[in-house]
Amino acid sequence: MYKILKKEKLADKIFLMDVEAPNVARACLPGQFIIVKMDEVGERIPLTICDYDRAAGTITIVFQTVGASTERMSALKAGDSFMDFVGPLGMPSELCEEENLEETKKKDIVFICGGVGTAPVYPQVKWLSEHGVKTTVIQGSRNKDLLFMTEEMGKVATEHYICTDDGSFGFHGNGCQQLQALVDDGKTFNHCVAIGPMIMMKFVCLLTKELNIPTVVSMNPIMVDGTGMCGACRLVVGDKVKFACVDGPEFDGHLVDFDQAMKRQAQYKTAEGRAMLALTEGDTHHGGCGNCGGDK
Repeated sequence: MYKILKKEKLADKIFLMDVEAPNVARACLPGQFIIVKMDEVGERIPLTICDYDRAAGTITIVFQTVGASTERMSALKAGDSFMDFVGPLGMPSELCEEENLEETKKKDIVFICGGVGTAPVYPQVKWLSEHGVKTTVIQGSRNKDLLFMTEEMGKVATEHYICTDDGSFGFHGNGCQQLQALVDDGKTFNHCVAIGPMIMMKFVCLLTKELNIPTVVSMNPIMVDGTGMCGACRLVVGDKVKFACVDGPEFDGHLVDFDQAMKRQAQYKTAEGRAMLALTEGDTHHGGCGNCGGDK
């Protein structure tokens, strides 16, 4: 059992938990995720690692209530436990690899996070800050009431810009509009990381392609088993089939087929849709190791 040490409501329907999971804390790196299960009958819920404390053996997770399982999860409190807390899963962020640190320091990096995408951006920016890498962070949400971790992000980012769609706080506009305004003001970037709703990442990538800024996105489609066997997180990157849980979650945003991914995500939510996907995708519906289906 994995004990919840702290629970906090960050914003409307957005919650933070610190969970005692020493094995995960010992091994994880920014960019990876975990899968939690509340009890024997509970759904498996994939969540990005928001922060970790190796000495204390804790993992920080942030989640938004979007359905019955996350609604149940929001009712848990400090002292309660998860039955399963599996991780770290997925590949770490390439920016947070010590062997590439000198090359990373040469990059002019901008992070664009929307909504709950703030949670996976924070550990990357924190790691980079601790290793002497400068970063610009554009943090956006629909309105000021949905913003969270702004103080924490401001402490680790070299430059921190907050924007809201309705103009209730910070720059009046979305992340794309803020990025364009910074570029128009003379700022230059040669690497972008965009994490947030799929539609947000799609439009960021359309803009950064025009601006000739290489862009990495973190794909968070529906995941079930976290090993590539279920096929839920299947997506097309370039001309290859990939599985976000084992090949990602980070991919070259300019190669991701966002329209296909969004259509597939909606289709996977129904039993009939899942059956049709299995029928039309054939052998590539399941990922296995994440490589065996990649070139089919």
